[in-house]
Amino acid sequence: MIITVLLLWAGAILALVPYDFVKQKGATMQPLQQFRGVWIATVDNIDWPSRPGLPASVQQQEFVNLLDTVQQMNMNAVVVQVKPMADAFYPSQYGPWSAYLTGTQGKDPGYNPLAFMVSEAHKRHLEFHAWFNPYRLSMHDDINALAANHPARQHPDWVVHYGGKLYYNPGIPAVREFIVNSMLEVVNGYHIDAVHMDDYFYPYPVAGQAFPDDATYRQYNTGHFTNKADWRRDNVNQLVHELSVKIKRARAHVKFGISPFGVWRNKATDPTGSDTQAGIQNYDDLYADTRTWIRNNWLDYIAPQIYWNTGYPPAAYDKLVDWWSKEVTGHQVHLYIGEAAYKIGTNQPVAWTNPEEMPGHLHLDQRYPQVKGNIFFSLKDLLRNPLGFKDRLSNDLYKQKAVVPPMPWL
Repeated sequence: MIITVLLLWAGAILALVPYDFVKQKGATMQPLQQFRGVWIATVDNIDWPSRPGLPASVQQQEFVNLLDTVQQMNMNAVVVQVKPMADAFYPSQYGPWSAYLTGTQGKDPGYNPLAFMVSEAHKRHLEFHAWFNPYRLSMHDDINALAANHPARQHPDWVVHYGGKLYYNPGIPAVREFIVNSMLEVVNGYHIDAVHMDDYFYPYPVAGQAFPDDATYRQYNTGHFTNKADWRRDNVNQLVHELSVKIKRARAHVKFGISPFGVWRNKATDPTGSDTQAGIQNYDDLYADTRTWIRNNWLDYIAPQIYWNTGYPPAAYDKLVDWWSKEVTGHQVHLYIGEAAYKIGTNQPVAWTNPEEMPGHLHLDQRYPQVKGNIFFSLKDLLRNPLGFKDRLSNDLYKQKAVVPPMPWL
């Protein structure tokens, strides 16, 4: 009992100091509280499993090895893609088994990967954020190539063909209800720490092709909207709001976070936007109204993908960190910065060949109390140790362990 009280007291003291630092001789100044996450992508077997069709025991050992490495880097969270393509890495009423497990969509892998992953993450004191892609169905446009029991084949009227791919139609209320329920299945069934969505809402625009939802707009626009863009944004807003409410209703401690594209709007489009000239804008092209989500406290965290270098003329990392920091000020929403680990050591552009580029991002972030941590895309890129960055994390930037910053509203 005494130990429990002391632990609670220590936690309370930490909560009163939201971004204190520790420093050892020769080490970088480091926060006591800092979100240190990494994306583990399963789509196309980017991070795990290394290829489809491996025996269950091999898949499990691969994942354990990944978590051990994450723990060695003193990270404290993994963001794992559990529904990459309207499928599932767990037995589900809302989608077939993922082909990235067995090579065949709908084929049982012989164990429950999600249950295994959550258990192994928690053994290592790592938060497990379950990452969902709500609308994307396939990388091809042949609905008959989906598993026979796929909900999309049972509801072909829900499906949109666009840019050679298949998507659930965000404008159909039944689709929204289906997606929300598919996520709640995981919230209710597993001890996850968070529900996570990335930047795929309405799909990224394909040159010369309009997203074919004219008929849906005519059917479901009840007269509130005079243009399709506002109606599309409202469709996404309703999904985000419903998830926000229903996740907390199901399990009040489970966090809800979204990692959008790094630019809300350019200043040339909206005077309150960022000083950028990005070719894509969340609000106008993906219909992701991040400002509304933040101002209504629908999210517990937002992790914009600021995948550009400091000083990059179209979208500078430093300018965007400053803009997003101001955006979350005064709201109950943590800000974590999405980092492009996959660019380290490349010439995309040449600034990424500088071994100080990514460490410079983390140092810059510490100047903003609103920035509570970072998420790296993706784990395989950290494991390559580009320009020695993985070693830099373990030996310097993340040399000291840190706890995930508390969210007093949860």
